[in-house]
Amino acid sequence: MKKYLLIGVSAFVLGAGSMAYVSQQAIASAEPRAKTYRMLGLFGDVLDTVERQYVTDVDDTKLIQAAIDGMLTSLDPHSGYLDPENFDDMRDQTRGEYGGLGIEVTSEDGVVKVISPMDDTPAGRAGIKAGDYITAVNGESVLGLTVTEAVKQMRGRPGEAVTLTIAREKSDPFDVKLVREVIKPRSATAKMEGAYGVLRVSTFNEKTTDEAQAAFAELRAKNPQMKGLILDLRNNPGGLLDQAVAVSDLFLEGGEIVSQRGRDPRDVERYNARPGDITGGLPMVVVVNNGSASAAEIVAGALQDRKRAEVVGLTTFGKGSVQTVIPLRGGMDGALKLTTARYYTPSGRSIQKTGIEPDLEVASSRDEAQAIANRAFQFSEASFRNALNADEGKVRRGAHEPAEAPPEAFDTKKDFQLARAADVLRYGSVAATPKLPKPTAKMAEVVGSKARVAEVKPPQTTQK
Repeated sequence: MKKYLLIGVSAFVLGAGSMAYVSQQAIASAEPRAKTYRMLGLFGDVLDTVERQYVTDVDDTKLIQAAIDGMLTSLDPHSGYLDPENFDDMRDQTRGEYGGLGIEVTSEDGVVKVISPMDDTPAGRAGIKAGDYITAVNGESVLGLTVTEAVKQMRGRPGEAVTLTIAREKSDPFDVKLVREVIKPRSATAKMEGAYGVLRVSTFNEKTTDEAQAAFAELRAKNPQMKGLILDLRNNPGGLLDQAVAVSDLFLEGGEIVSQRGRDPRDVERYNARPGDITGGLPMVVVVNNGSASAAEIVAGALQDRKRAEVVGLTTFGKGSVQTVIPLRGGMDGALKLTTARYYTPSGRSIQKTGIEPDLEVASSRDEAQAIANRAFQFSEASFRNALNADEGKVRRGAHEPAEAPPEAFDTKKDFQLARAADVLRYGSVAATPKLPKPTAKMAEVVGSKARVAEVKPPQTTQK
C-alpha cells in the first residue's frame, strides 16, 4: 500500500508483530489497557447521548470524523485526519495540479493562519503574506473550524470568486477578493540577476526536480558565462521529501543530505547524494525567510552543512518533522496524517522550532527589520502551543537587534535580499562581504512588570 509523506513519499514502516508472554510485564500493562477500554466506552456513551438529546439531528459519520481529527490535532499542529475527499485533494496537490487559491494554511488556537502563498497563484498575486490570519470566507466566519473545514470553504469551481477576510499585524481587517483557478504552479523557474543565475523553487511536488533541472539548463545555455547561482527558497512551504533530497542532490557530489529518526532511536533512515553537480561547481547562495518550511529547510540545511552554499535572508520556519499519510482501507475511509519522525541535517541538527539560521541575516524591508526586533510579530513553528519540542532544550532566537535592511536610498522596486545574495557571490563569501549598518529599530523590552519600547541605534560603521 502506497504511503505519502508531507515532506516525502518514501515508505516509513511502523512496528512489527510481537510475541505475547504471560509475565509480570503483561500483567502490569493490563491496568492502562483497561483504562483505555473504559475511555472508549465513555466515548460511546457521549456519542449515544448526543444522538438522543442534541437539539437537532446529528450525522454520526461527521461526529466520529471530527473526534478522530481532534485526537490527532491534539498531538501536534501537523497531524490530522483526512476524509476521503480531502485525501483525494492532497494527492492532487502532490501531483502538482489542483483547484483552489494557491495558499498553504495551518490552524493555531482555532484560527486559520497562512504559512505562505504560492507563486503565480490568486493568493500570491493578491499580496497575501505568511503570518496573515484568515477570519472569514465570503463573509462567514471560519474561527474555530479545523483547517480541513476552512479549506473546503475556500475551494470550489475554477472561475468562481471568493472573498477572504484577512487580519494582519498592525493593520485593520480587510477583504481580499480572489478568483479560484486550477492551480498548476510551476515549482521551478529561473532568471538572471546581473552576472548570476537565480533558480526559484516555490514548492516541492512530483515535478520539482525535473522542472528545476530543466530551468537551470535552459538558463545556463542562454548565459554560458554565468558566474554563480542563487537558489531562492523564500516562502516555499515544503512538500515531498524525495523531491527535497533530489533537488539537494543536483548540487552535491556526495555525502548525506538528510536523515529522519523515528520513535525508536535505532530507527534511522539516511538519504545520500550521488556524484554529479549540474552547475559544474559554480559558487552558490541560498536565500530563505520565515516562510521557508519543511522540505525547503532540508535543502537549505543540507547545502549549508555540506559547505556547498552560504545562506542569506531570515531564519526559516522551523518545521523539522515528517508526516506519514497512512490510507485507511485503501483510502476509502480517508487517511491519517501522522507525525512519525524528525529530520536532521547532515551535521545532526534538528531544526524543529529553531529553524535554519542564515549566515547573513538580511531583511527584505525596513518594516521587516522592525518585526525582527519585536518578537510578537514573528510567525514560526515555535508559535504553535502544541508543536513538538526542539531537541536538547534548544530555543528559537528571540527578539534581537534587527538584521540588515535596505538603506534609505535603495530602490524599493528591487529585491534587496537577492541583491545581498549577489554581493556574497561577488565577494566570494559572507565573511568577505562588506556589512551594512544595522537599521534603527525599536525593540520591546520588559522592565519589572512594565513593558517599554527602547530605540536601538546602529553602531558607527562604515562601508568599504
